Amino acid sequence: MEDEMQVAEKRRILVAVDEGEESMNALTWCINNIIMGNPRTSLAILHVRRPTLIYPVMDDTDDYIASAYVLSSDVRNSLEKHEREVARVVIEKAKSLCCEFNVEVDARIEDGVPKEVICDAVEKLRADLLVLGSHGYSLIARTFLGSVSNYCVHNASCPVLVVKMPKSSSSAGSTRK
Repeated sequence: MEDEMQVAEKRRILVAVDEGEESMNALTWCINNIIMGNPRTSLAILHVRRPTLIYPVMDDTDDYIASAYVLSSDVRNSLEKHEREVARVVIEKAKSLCCEFNVEVDARIEDGVPKEVICDAVEKLRADLLVLGSHGYSLIARTFLGSVSNYCVHNASCPVLVVKMPKSSSSAGSTRK
């Protein structure tokens, strides 16, 4: 019964990770500054695979175009295989980082639009804190690409911590600030 109460009282932290060093920096910062020395905190990591967007050729009256349409299935399968491998590598890298600090982690891979899937995962996991890395895009890039962190700050049902890369990459996640 006491163990059940301790599990119920744990603070749940979700860290979204991708293939960029910014998310691994955010994970390291989270471990160093929130997780370490706090046994009542559980950690989950999430990688979201973006949908593969392949548009088939609409006019298949030409044999060349029709064969391109057939190949698009092969291309799509190849891209999806690549995305699965990227997701596996990202999660393994994040799990390895957690292992270095002897931190238990619940690792998840989901498919969809990252900003939406992350906010949904916050709900499903009943996360108490969402941690994201900042890519540091300019205003123009954020306008065209969108900002996952900005969306999550405004739509997640829990507090959101956006961790910026340190100015000196040699101190990435290593100091407490």
